Order: sequence, then C-alpha cells, then structure tokens
Amino acid sequence: MNPLFAGLNTEQQIAVSKTDGPVMVIAGAGSGKTRVLTYRIAYLLQLGVDAFHILALTFTNKAAREMKNRIGELVGFREARNVWMGTFHSVFARILRAEADKLGFPSNFTIYDTDDAKNLIKTIVKELNLDPKIYQASLILGRISDAKNNLISPAGYNQNEETISDDKKAGKPSLGQIYTIYQKRLTQAAAMDFDDLLFKTNVLLHNFPDILYKYQQKFKFILVDEYQDTNYSQYLIVKRLAATNENICVVGDDAQSIYAFRGANIKNILNFQKDYPDAQIVKLEQNYRSTQIIVNAANSLIHNNKDQIFKTVWTANESGELIQLIKASSDLEEGRLIAQQIFEDKMNYQAKNTDFAILYRTNAQSRSLEEALRKLNIPYRIFGGLSFYKRKEIKDILAYFRLTINPKDNEAFNRIINFPARGIGKTTLELITTEAARLEKGYWDILCDLPQNNLGINAGTQKKIREFVIMIQSFQSELEILNAYDLGNKIARASGLISNLQSDKTPEGISKYENIEALLNGMMEFVAKENNERQDEESFRSLTAFMQDIALLTDADEKE
Repeated sequence: MNPLFAGLNTEQQIAVSKTDGPVMVIAGAGSGKTRVLTYRIAYLLQLGVDAFHILALTFTNKAAREMKNRIGELVGFREARNVWMGTFHSVFARILRAEADKLGFPSNFTIYDTDDAKNLIKTIVKELNLDPKIYQASLILGRISDAKNNLISPAGYNQNEETISDDKKAGKPSLGQIYTIYQKRLTQAAAMDFDDLLFKTNVLLHNFPDILYKYQQKFKFILVDEYQDTNYSQYLIVKRLAATNENICVVGDDAQSIYAFRGANIKNILNFQKDYPDAQIVKLEQNYRSTQIIVNAANSLIHNNKDQIFKTVWTANESGELIQLIKASSDLEEGRLIAQQIFEDKMNYQAKNTDFAILYRTNAQSRSLEEALRKLNIPYRIFGGLSFYKRKEIKDILAYFRLTINPKDNEAFNRIINFPARGIGKTTLELITTEAARLEKGYWDILCDLPQNNLGINAGTQKKIREFVIMIQSFQSELEILNAYDLGNKIARASGLISNLQSDKTPEGISKYENIEALLNGMMEFVAKENNERQDEESFRSLTAFMQDIALLTDADEKE
C-alpha cells in the first residue's frame, strides 16, 4: 500500500486516488476534508504531475499555506511551493496582473478594499447631490457586489427593466447611475475592487479564447474547497477552466452552506452531476470530531432540508453529554445564565477559561455577555475585533505605499495628501478634485499639471504640493531598486509618519507607533522569507509584491 494511504479510511482513499475525470467529495463535518485535499495533491505530485499543472482553490489564504506546508512534509517543499494554491481572489488576481494589458489595466493595478470602495461611493453620492441617508454606501456596495457576482455590468444593470423598477420601488432610482460612475472611477484610478477580481477574470476568459486555452492547458488538475459556498462568478470560472480536461475535484457539503448572504449559490454543488454526468461521488460520512449525540442532532435537523445530497453522518466517538437548550427571558438573563454555567463548570471540573467558547450571532450581543462575565470575574478575549490592517495608522502608511506603486489611486491620494499635515487644505483639495472630475483625470495628474495650470492656488500652497510630488516621485524611483522593507522603512520616515507618531506620548500614540513598527517587522520577515524561497526572482521581494500579498487577505483570514 502507498504510505500516503496509511491512516485514511476507505472513502478517503478513494477520494485521494481517483485522479482522472470529475469527482465530487461530499465531506460531512469533521470527516477529514482538509486531509483528503492535501493528500490528493500530494498523490498527484507522486504520480509525476507537474506542480504548475495543479490549481487548488481554498476558502482562506491561511488554509492554503497550511496545506502547502503539509504537502511539503509529505512529498518535498520544492514541489509543494510550485502548486497554484490560494483563494479565488488571490489566484485570479495573479492571473489578472499577468494579463492586465488585455483589459486595459496596468499590471500594478490597486485592489480597493471595502473602505476604499465605500469612500468612493460616498464621493459619488455627494457629487450627484443625493441624500446619503437614502443612498448609504454599504447598501449600494452590496447591490453592486451582487450585480458583479452575477456578472451584470453597469450597462446590463441599466438595461434591466426589473432591476430599474425594483430600485424605484425602493426609493433609490439612481443606483444604476452610481454603479456606472463607480466603475468608471475605478478604471480611471487603475483599480479593481474584490468583486472585479472575479468579474474581470470571467471577462478575460470569455473575450480572449487564446487566454482561456492557455490556462486550460496550464491547469490540468483543478481542486475546489468549500464548493457549496461558491457564487455564480466563481462557478463559471471553474467550469470554463475545467472544460477541456475535466479533471476537476470539488469538495464540500451542502449541509454546511452558510454564505448565501454573500452570494453563494448552493445549486452549484447540488447540480454538479448535471454539469458532469460521469462524475464519481465520494461521501465522507464518518465524523471524527463530534460526539454521537451531536451527530444525531445534526442529522435530524438536516434531514428536513428539501434539496440535499443524502448522506448519513456517523461517528465512533462516545455518546457524550446531552445538548442543553435554555430559553432566557431577556439578553441580560441569557448572559447571566451562560456566565453562571461557566463559573460552575470551572469549579466542578477544574476547567480552565480556555476550555470555553461563546458564539453569538451579532456583535451587539456581546455587551450583555461581557457584563455577566465581568460580574463573576471571568476573564475573556473577544475575537473578530478591528483587524490590524484596518487600523488608521496602518491604513495611512499603506496609502503611501499604494500611491507610490499606482499614482492613479485616488483613494490613497485623498488619505495622505495632507497627512501628516503639510498645509494643503480642504479648499485646495476641492479645486483639485473638481478639476479632475471635469477633465476625467486622476488627482495625481492634476497635481503634476499645476505648473501649467495653477487653478488659482496660492504660491505657498503650490510649493508644498511640489514638495509632496517630488517626495512621492523619489519613492517611485526606487520601486525597482529597494526591497519591500528598505523602501517601506524609508517611506515611513521620509513621509513624516514616524516622527508624527513619536511626538504623541499618550498610550494611544505609543500603541500606534508600535503598530507601524510591527508592520515594518512583518515586511522584513516577508523579504527574508521570499529571499529563501525565490532566490532567483528579485521582483517577489518588492514593495509591489508585498502589497499584492496583503491586499488579498480575506475576512476569513483575519478572523482566524
């Protein structure tokens, strides 16, 4: 027997060894799904498949890194490193950068995060003199996201009578206009939002048959994790890429589909056999994680689903304790009951605080829970707070990095043009942005044209603007010379960000300074890691490469 199969049950062995043709692995909770994916890739490499021909799409970048490490332990790190593995967004951002010119974008396009996108929408709403209470940025962004994930362009949106009617009934008749301007501004800024990374990949593969053929030949073996949580755009990319070889393996569980609110379509997994009539279905039904009582309860609930892929999850584990269902009369009583139960279990079973976890549906629910825990002197830690990369001081320095790489990035420009304060006020910025809108140019272009057209800006302010332009240009001149850490460190100091934070001796100021230092340390580790892994590719150590890396962190990565 192949040593890889040691420790795998019969169904897992089938899932790993069936490498030709379409395969769907229905993996119940706790059934060893990640192990199967990892071992399947290792087995392909053992068979002599070139790592560059394997595409593995995971739910988080963290999962991809952990799987690569495990594959490296099984068959060698050199081979594991060359597998194309990551989230849909990270993998296809890489392809888009390689093929950007086909779509009229530079390869160094900026990826806008949610905050960037919302800020752009707020600017557009203001320009159109619309009520920001009616046209809330988060709601509009959600609407645009839904459209893109269903491959509806601004033109398609504005030609859809049903959509137009729905927007009017909702009191938001200008949504289509906002979407059109939003997409136009993204293009002008040489930027894409997260949904564009999938939308434009579909455009690329649809409009350029030679590009599609190229990647069909490249990715001869495709694996997709959490297939039940893919949306229409992701589904279509995978279907196109797999059309030639059909060596596609999807892993998922219709019973664990929880991301419909993000556009996930459970029909993708339910209809897999319709898409691939010759597909082999492998069901991983043994749960290694949960007690018998929990497994039985889950089975009894899922049994009521109307549309499902039938399976019977079972476990060899002990029965375990009964599940308790407690109905509280209020949120305060709920918090008190939970805290009291934890207190008693600690006393009765000598349990540690780390033995307990509390899951709640909305962030607002944490208040009553925290109060109850504090009253009983039970220390706790909340996960999922403000992520490192969303902190103001981090977004400030990243904006300097972004403008250095892509001077068309208007959102980065807005953030740093007068931070730290350099005497370029609100009135000046309004003159610049108004002129940019009139000429349909980027803000940076207007700054560079100021010697020819001063826009009525006084000489003192013009001097400060020239100093800012010269500073950014000096950073740009070293993009191809300095590595990510050396250039990042230079920007942090030359921009005045470090000295600005060092002058703030409050605890908050010290914490912000420490966060900047943590980022720079992370950049140093990035350079060292890439030096070790890719000694022959200088570009992988650049500031551009570092920014591409962190721009693709997903919400799921941050929560883990």
